[in-house]
Amino acid sequence: MTDKFQLRAVGRVESPLTDRATAPKQGDEGAPEASIVFAADVAGALADLRAGTDVIVLTWLDRASRDVLAVHPRGDTERPVTGVFSTRSPDRPNPIGLHRVSIVSIDGLTMRVRNLEALDGTPVLDVKPVLGDPADR
Repeated sequence: MTDKFQLRAVGRVESPLTDRATAPKQGDEGAPEASIVFAADVAGALADLRAGTDVIVLTWLDRASRDVLAVHPRGDTERPVTGVFSTRSPDRPNPIGLHRVSIVSIDGLTMRVRNLEALDGTPVLDVKPVLGDPADR
């Protein structure tokens, strides 16, 4: 298969997390508050987002290895090697990060969030609402 797609970042993460080795593996494992700074040309896409809302943030894990197909889950060598599609490993053929975060505030093009374990400078691809009520769909 040789399908190729072109993506562009709509924003970037600003976070105190800079070292992958010491960053939490999941956002609810001690990630500090962070910000997403959006590009000016997508400002209209932020309309209707509010503090207190949970959203899914899709990122491009730009420091991940794209040639990894199997890992010890969570880096634990006591666990058997597992195909990356069965893990949340950042190392994978298409290193797309999926993060459920809570919006703390929005000020212009900056969205402050909780539970984002992405490293500083990580490109943001999209933001989607967390669906609960079927009427939201």
